[in-house]
Amino acid sequence: MITLGIDPGTATVGFSFVTGTRQNPQILEYGILHTDSAPKEQMPDRLLELGQDLESLIKKYQPNVGIIEVFIFFKNQKTVISVAQSRGMMLYIMKKNGLQTTDVTPLQVKQTLCGYGRATKEQVQQAVKKIYNLDQIPKPDDAADSLAIAWFGLK
Repeated sequence: MITLGIDPGTATVGFSFVTGTRQNPQILEYGILHTDSAPKEQMPDRLLELGQDLESLIKKYQPNVGIIEVFIFFKNQKTVISVAQSRGMMLYIMKKNGLQTTDVTPLQVKQTLCGYGRATKEQVQQAVKKIYNLDQIPKPDDAADSLAIAWFGLK
């Protein structure tokens, strides 16, 4: 089984494709999807670019499951709207391609990965480095977060 983990955004989206089990996870690929920080009226173009890039990766790896982080709150209302649009598009792409989808909160990922729902970003990154047996913490942060999200979806 191949699991896709997504840390949603608009300018930068973290993604990872993993397989294996929680005790022995294997990374197939991880990274970011990136768009230019265009004005908000160009948001449809950004969504199209992200959607095409995501669909291309899904066709390459053929994951069975897609785990996508759900946000609880944002201080900036414009940010929450644009991330919600991006997240909705990604859910559509995953369902269109036959993936079983699951929403996960940051608290759930941190609790399962670190044993503490309020773990810091640094603690999560160190845990990701350890569970995947990596030499370095994955960069950028969005990619590391996507690896944590994908690991959450493993059995």
